[in-house]
Amino acid sequence: MSRSTPASAPPGAPGFADRPNVALIIACGCLVAMIGFGPRSALGLFLAPMTEARDWSREIFSLALAIQNLMWGAGQPVAGMIADRYGTARTIAIGALVYTAGLVMMAQVESPGLLYLSAGVMIGLGVAFCSFSLVLAAFGRSVTPAKRSLAFGIGTAAGSFGQFLFAPLGQGLIDGFGWQQALYILAALTMLVPFLGIALRGRSVHVPGAPGSGADQSLRQAMAEAFGTRGFVLLTFGFFVCGFHVAFITVHLPPYIVDLGLDASWGAIAIALIGFCNVFGALASGYIGGRFSKPWLLSAIYLGRAIAIAVFLMVPATPFTVLTFAGVMGFLWLSTVPPTSGLIAVMFGPRYMATLFGFVFFSHQIGAFLGVWLGGRLYDQTGSYDMIWYMGIALGLFAAIVHLPIREAPVERLLAGPAE
Repeated sequence: MSRSTPASAPPGAPGFADRPNVALIIACGCLVAMIGFGPRSALGLFLAPMTEARDWSREIFSLALAIQNLMWGAGQPVAGMIADRYGTARTIAIGALVYTAGLVMMAQVESPGLLYLSAGVMIGLGVAFCSFSLVLAAFGRSVTPAKRSLAFGIGTAAGSFGQFLFAPLGQGLIDGFGWQQALYILAALTMLVPFLGIALRGRSVHVPGAPGSGADQSLRQAMAEAFGTRGFVLLTFGFFVCGFHVAFITVHLPPYIVDLGLDASWGAIAIALIGFCNVFGALASGYIGGRFSKPWLLSAIYLGRAIAIAVFLMVPATPFTVLTFAGVMGFLWLSTVPPTSGLIAVMFGPRYMATLFGFVFFSHQIGAFLGVWLGGRLYDQTGSYDMIWYMGIALGLFAAIVHLPIREAPVERLLAGPAE
C-alpha cells in the first residue's frame, strides 16, 4: 500500500492515520502554512514606502496585489491537480522557489509592469503552490474523518499565526532596514518551506472497499460531480465574499488607519491582531464545525462580519475602536476555511479535495482581486474608502443568506457504498 493511503482505508490497512509520524505531518504542515501565508499578508505594509519611493499611485500598488490574489486563485486548482497527481511535497517546493523569486524581484522593480509581474504574477503563483489549502488537503488524507474539521482548524490557525507574526516582523524590518532589505529577508525565510514540505510527501489515492469511498473517479468526473452539486456552487459563491473582505482589509486597512489621523504603527498592530485573534477563531471554527452544522456556522460568520464593519464605520476612530474591530474581524477572518474545506470533504471525500478546494478558492481570489483593486481605484477617484466598506457590508449579508440552503451530506456516489 502507498504511503499516501487515506485515513479512510479499511481496518488493518497502513494508512496515514495508522502512522506514528502523523504529529510530524501536522507540525510541518502548520509551519508551511505559517511561512507561506505570512509574508504575503504583510505586503500591505509596503504600500506607503514603495509608492512614495517610486512616485506611484495607490492604484498601481493595489492592482499588483490584486493580480497576485487573482493568480493565487487561478493557480490553486492547477496546484491541487498537480499535488493530487504527483504529491504535495514537490508542489510546495516549486511554489516556494517561485515565491522567493517574486519577493526578490519585487525589491528591485522600478516600473509598474515589473511590479505586476513580481508582486502580482510570481508571488501569486508561488503562494498558490505552497499555501495552506494544499496543507489542509494533506491533513485531510492524514487523519480520520472525525478529526478532519479540527485538523483543518489547526492548519488554518497556523496560517493566521503567520499573519500575526509577519505583520510586526515586516514593519520592524521596514523600519530597521528599509523596504527593499525587508523584502530580501522575507524571501530568505520562504526558502525554509521546501524542507518543511518533505513531511507532507504523498498524494491522495482511492482505496477500494473503504467505507464511504464509493466508486473511483477520474479528475474530470470529480469536477463534473462537484459543479453539478448545488451546495458546491453555493459554497463557491460564498467564498467569493470571504476573499473580498480579507484582501481589502489586509491591503487597505493600514493606509485607511493613517487617513483617519492615527499613527501608521496602528496599521501593523491591527493586521497582527487580526492574525492573532484568528488563531483562536480558526480553532473554534474547526471545533464547532465538527459538532454542529457547517452551513449555519458559515452564515453566522459572514453575518458577524457585516455587523462588525457597519459598527466600525459608525463609531469614532480611536486606537481602541481600531483594535476592537481588528479583534472581532480576526476572530471571523479565516474561520470560514475549516467549515468550507470540511464541507468539501464531507460532500465528495478526500480523494480530489486539493483540486476541488482549489476551484472554490479561485472564487475566493476573484473576490480578493476586486476587493484590493476596487479599494485603490475608488480611493483614487473619490478620496475615500467609504463606498468599498459599504460593499463589504452588502456582500456579508449576501453570503450569510447563500450558505443556508447547503446540505451537509455526502453525494450519492459515496452513499451508495464501496464499488464492487
